[in-house]
Amino acid sequence: MLAAVPRVEAVTSYPVKGCAGVTVRAAHFGPAGAPHDRAFMVTDTAGVFRSQRGDPRLALIRPRVSEDGSRLTLEAPGLDPLDIPVTAAGPVRPVTLFGKPYGAVDQGADAAAWFSEVLAAPSRLVRVPPDHARVTDGLTPGTSGYADSSAVHLLSVASLDDLNARIAASGGPPLPMDRFRPNIVVTGWPDPHTEDRVREAAVGGALLGWTKAAVRCAVTLVDQASGARSGPEPLRTLARYRRQARAGTGGGGGVSFGAKFSVVRPGRVAVGDEIRVTTWGDTGAVPA
Repeated sequence: MLAAVPRVEAVTSYPVKGCAGVTVRAAHFGPAGAPHDRAFMVTDTAGVFRSQRGDPRLALIRPRVSEDGSRLTLEAPGLDPLDIPVTAAGPVRPVTLFGKPYGAVDQGADAAAWFSEVLAAPSRLVRVPPDHARVTDGLTPGTSGYADSSAVHLLSVASLDDLNARIAASGGPPLPMDRFRPNIVVTGWPDPHTEDRVREAAVGGALLGWTKAAVRCAVTLVDQASGARSGPEPLRTLARYRRQARAGTGGGGGVSFGAKFSVVRPGRVAVGDEIRVTTWGDTGAVPA
């Protein structure tokens, strides 16, 4: 029997950090990843970013950026949709992401009022400025918008299947892929966590370089369909077999699931594209 060929199963961009993703058949991945990925961010009035960690209702917000990038449409249950022009350039205000300072272009009073109503807390919507020159860390440095770190989060179906089998063994229901908010989902790798060992891979027309293991946080506890926390999984089960060492792995402490990549060479990525690994390395995560 011929071995399965690893291929792209899904491509997703998350235009507004923390909000729902936009899944497409194909997209051009630039230096900062999928189109408009985390180009927008919701903050409090002091400029501190909002996340599903503290505002799980962000998951219910469905953003859509027009093909030319000039307009942003926002939808959420119980509210009228909001369609606004994107302010790409203008006065730059300070914002903070995980305590680090960045610049941002505010998207105006209408967006602020809309997000404040959805989240029941005073909020602003901002966008990366034209001179956004963030350098991300890890094995392969790169850039990104307001992503937690590197531009591309890649996760395999085999890894999720293995996790769900472990959760089922403890009597829990399976979790969907959207709990982990990947940009690229890979099918066809027979072994779970193969993405941990990929150091460089051609994906369609793009070339990706591994940066670090994806250390997971409380966002994975949020049901993306309801916008509410739904229990201890997957962190409880991941803690039993995916504990990330604090030194020598490029991933920090915690539990890891999936991998982060920088875009080494921009290009088109489409569902069905083969994943051609050109460089392999040791596992990126150290189980407990």
